[in-house]
Amino acid sequence: MATEQTSPQATGQAPQGRRFTPQGTAGIIGSKLPPNAKELEAAVLGALMMDQELAIDMQEFLHPEHFYEPQHATIYAAISGLVLEKRAVDILSVSQKLRDQQKLEEVGGHTRLLELTMQVASGAHAVDHAKVVVEKYLMREVIHIANDIQHQAYNGETDVEDLMEEAESKIFELHESGMRKEIRPAETVVKETLDFIEELKNDIDKYSGVPTGFPLLDEVTLGWQPGDLIILAARPSMGKTAFALTMARNMAIDLKQSVAFFSLEMSNMQLMMRMLVSETGIDAKMLRSGRLSEQEMGRLVQAGGDISEAKLYLDDSMDIGIGEIRAKCRRLKSKHNVGFIVIDYLQLIQAPVLRNSNREQQVSMISRELKALAKELNVPIMALAQLSRDAEKRGKGAKPILSDLRESGSIEQDADLVLFIHRPEKSGIEKFPDETPTAGKAEIIIAKHRNGETTSIFMDFIGSQTKFVDNLDRVNHNDSSGGIASGGFAAPPSAPAQILGSRINESSPVEGGSDELPPIAPSADLPF
Repeated sequence: MATEQTSPQATGQAPQGRRFTPQGTAGIIGSKLPPNAKELEAAVLGALMMDQELAIDMQEFLHPEHFYEPQHATIYAAISGLVLEKRAVDILSVSQKLRDQQKLEEVGGHTRLLELTMQVASGAHAVDHAKVVVEKYLMREVIHIANDIQHQAYNGETDVEDLMEEAESKIFELHESGMRKEIRPAETVVKETLDFIEELKNDIDKYSGVPTGFPLLDEVTLGWQPGDLIILAARPSMGKTAFALTMARNMAIDLKQSVAFFSLEMSNMQLMMRMLVSETGIDAKMLRSGRLSEQEMGRLVQAGGDISEAKLYLDDSMDIGIGEIRAKCRRLKSKHNVGFIVIDYLQLIQAPVLRNSNREQQVSMISRELKALAKELNVPIMALAQLSRDAEKRGKGAKPILSDLRESGSIEQDADLVLFIHRPEKSGIEKFPDETPTAGKAEIIIAKHRNGETTSIFMDFIGSQTKFVDNLDRVNHNDSSGGIASGGFAAPPSAPAQILGSRINESSPVEGGSDELPPIAPSADLPF
């Protein structure tokens, strides 16, 4: 009979069937027994009592709750307890451990332990057997999750969206639990790291992270690193969406990356209109008016074909919550191996209304969830964010700083990188300190960089085409002396940075437009 356990594996005791017992599960699926591998469980236990090193190795992935038979779980818990206590593991020590716990007779006595060791000649196949035991456990867990969700669905008290999120979350967590990375010695990690560095050395065009398609930005960041949370912030109409969309386009079309773009403010069609404008060089106002020549329509069709072939996934759901974003990102990672995620923008994400919580606490929770999601999926996530008016209060042309993040809470803390877009011309400032005109110029300020330098990068902004262009401008326009490389970085002599050979990185509009239509003045900067 089962006895109450006061502590799990650390004390060598089996947990009381975390979710399943042989008797309790049978009723879930009628007369069928739940998936199990009792013979292999017995073989694994016998092998462990014959090979102590094997018992140590299996601690990384095999746990008492994985066993179907309660007696087997109790025996394995005793073995685990001995391993954790750094004591010998053999039939005598396991027998004594169970006797001390007053569980020896419960598992069948010393005779049962002897039978287990006699069932195997060696531990040659024990690891493979243990993996089957874990697989059967995962199958039983799936049954439990399905049964629980079915019960809630019949009950009808849970919102259907919450119920689907719970189902997907539990299945995903179960999937991850079956694929936990094992603890690895430093020797192995050092070798893999050196191999990776050697690969980077031999391929001078390769970055350690996901390239953005902006050469100067990639020189500083070495690409967006997997698991990083990047915050892109600015005041309204500075070009946050345009910058993120240009980057997403570069990555999806030029660099063949799989990219997801969540737009909580603009529709998918509005985003695609912007992409077509950027791709073709056609003035946005002309495109919106529909006053296009046949030649321009041909360019649009060609651009549409290029975009259609890209691995770019758009979602314009409004009032979306962090739970739904998490669920969709998991599906995108599983089905399409998405390598970069953009969310426009953070403050529009719906957060669960917690008792006595304010908006700052809710935004802080969202930023923590996004960082956790980035680590979970091992992909970089960029979240756009609004800035408060504090910069404007500091005076004309004041640059944004980290404390300007609206409802910041823990955004600054959670983010691995924080980027600001600063366009002095929007504040009526006509020239930079080095006397360079500010018209059409944007300063990308890297205000926080957990794994690198903070600096500024200057790009061109083409308002009529709603796109940013990295023109390899290395001059620090904030220095009145001029001619100083921005941020002190430069491309290696052997690997000069190159502008991507695509139309979106051409700094001048595409020529060849028709003169048959009445001229329309280029549109002013569009609000983003």
